[in-house]
Amino acid sequence: MSLENLAGSDIAGLLFVLVFLGLMISFALSGRKRAFQPSREIPAFDRLQRVIGLAVEAGKRLHLTLGRGGITGLEGASAVIGLTILERFARVASVSDRPPVATSGDGTLAILSQDTLRKTFKTIGAEGQYDPAFGQLSGLTPMGYAAGTMPLFYDEPLAATVFAGHFGSEVALLTDAAGQNDVLALAGSDSLPAQAVMYATAEQPLIGEELYAAGAYLKAGPMHLASLRAQDILRWVLVLAIIIGAGLKLLGFL
Repeated sequence: MSLENLAGSDIAGLLFVLVFLGLMISFALSGRKRAFQPSREIPAFDRLQRVIGLAVEAGKRLHLTLGRGGITGLEGASAVIGLTILERFARVASVSDRPPVATSGDGTLAILSQDTLRKTFKTIGAEGQYDPAFGQLSGLTPMGYAAGTMPLFYDEPLAATVFAGHFGSEVALLTDAAGQNDVLALAGSDSLPAQAVMYATAEQPLIGEELYAAGAYLKAGPMHLASLRAQDILRWVLVLAIIIGAGLKLLGFL
């Protein structure tokens, strides 16, 4: 690729980011004046919302597992969504005597999960409930991570487990353990092999980009809903651009 083409692609990418950011800010500001709702229903999130409320009443624990992908690569985006869900768990379950627990297969993710829980408990005035053991490093290899996480399904009274992050085929062991113990498993990943396994084994799988809509559907904040609306608009813009480009190519203009 020539320097001119490289510079052109960088400028196009920068313009795309700026347009997306502008749409997000615009929707976030307008969302403060009137309530926006996601345009499409995702049954998995509706089911999770109900289970979260029942978990507090029944004295059961909520579990989030962040996978083993780390935070610095492309797989970091799904882990960030997982941390957003963890914050939501901590806020809702603050009145419960069983705070949520997070597991992961990466040291950085374990530290971030501890920090997320600590800050959330401090924000809601429940610092006394925080325990670093709520953010656990289960193992540093795929099978080690699965083996370290599985005992939670047998030793803890779990109401629901959310899988949000980068996984491999080892996730089948975890979803199977959730099923055996009648624990709701809501599962999403950026990994296509993991998505295939989750679709076959998880009770509530998230397909494709549904995972990245978790913040909006769980009402984590106006920016999450604004991001979802911006994604919908740019998705249709890209679809129209592809159709117009194909039509012009077919007619011989390109």
